[in-house]
Amino acid sequence: VVWFGGSQAETGRMTIGGIQAFVSYITFMMWPIQDIARVFADMQQAIASAERMFSLIDSKPQIENRPKSIDPGTISGDIIFDHVTFRYEEGEEPVLADFNVHVKRGETIALVGPTGGGKSTIVNLLCRFYEPNEGRIYIGGRDYTSLSLQAIQSRIGVVLQTPHLFSGSIRENLRYGRLDATDTDVEESTKVVGAYDFIMRFDKGFDTEVGEGGNLLSVGQKQLISLARAVLAKPEVFVMDEATSSVDTMTEVLIQKGMETLLNNCTSFVIAHRLSTIKKANRILVIEGGRIAEIGSHSDLLKLRGKYYQLYTNQFRHQMETELNIFKEPATDTTNALA
Repeated sequence: VVWFGGSQAETGRMTIGGIQAFVSYITFMMWPIQDIARVFADMQQAIASAERMFSLIDSKPQIENRPKSIDPGTISGDIIFDHVTFRYEEGEEPVLADFNVHVKRGETIALVGPTGGGKSTIVNLLCRFYEPNEGRIYIGGRDYTSLSLQAIQSRIGVVLQTPHLFSGSIRENLRYGRLDATDTDVEESTKVVGAYDFIMRFDKGFDTEVGEGGNLLSVGQKQLISLARAVLAKPEVFVMDEATSSVDTMTEVLIQKGMETLLNNCTSFVIAHRLSTIKKANRILVIEGGRIAEIGSHSDLLKLRGKYYQLYTNQFRHQMETELNIFKEPATDTTNALA
């Protein structure tokens, strides 16, 4: 365009101003075309997102309320797994096989054992994310399939190994535990679990933004907020799934203190790899191959010198080696030192 316009200007057929105006018009014409391309790309992305969203909305849950299911107003009471067998897919080996346990109201039950043994499956069944293929689960004397999903799941508090926070402030994330909670209730819940001090060190305190998925906070801070949210909800049954496996020792101490307060008021199931966190459990179940290999208190299982004893002593030895570093210190060459 410039070359042709220049040649035309030399012969007097165009002026410099005419060339400049022509270039400007071309530029003005390109902007809408570029905008159309951008809008089209955004539209394609929006359509793909909408398809995923509607597919989720239209999907039917595997577990639904049974006809005439009820909400008794509470699920406080004994929990019984009666000859429960469960497999995730038809034809597969059962993850739990003829599993039996009677948990009394207010008891703290710890679940330990190798990965894949069935610990998480037990709590998934308890929360009714799945239902047994064989056997029954009773809560408060009722077959829990006769209760509505809302009746069960709204009264169970869960703290997972990887806590999830939503984009928003710390206060908003805590209030998901109980939407009608006052600011005083929210702050008291953080004091119970030892999260209040670190929250107040932020410039905006409880109004501090946590970022998408809580990425502006450390794992330990997210875990404490998640625990405080569970305290605020005041659950009747509490599930903690390896919540201390990825936090430092100081944070673990805070979480343990918060757990003690929370566990005093409800029936609880604690899955743990750090066995130091479950010493005070009423009963410890060693789960292996979908069955209970050992059951008893911390002291009783140590006296048996069985599987739990091996797990505990191996972990304690590894912890001591790591903390004291006794096997990594280079040996002192006394001959060279004397020389």
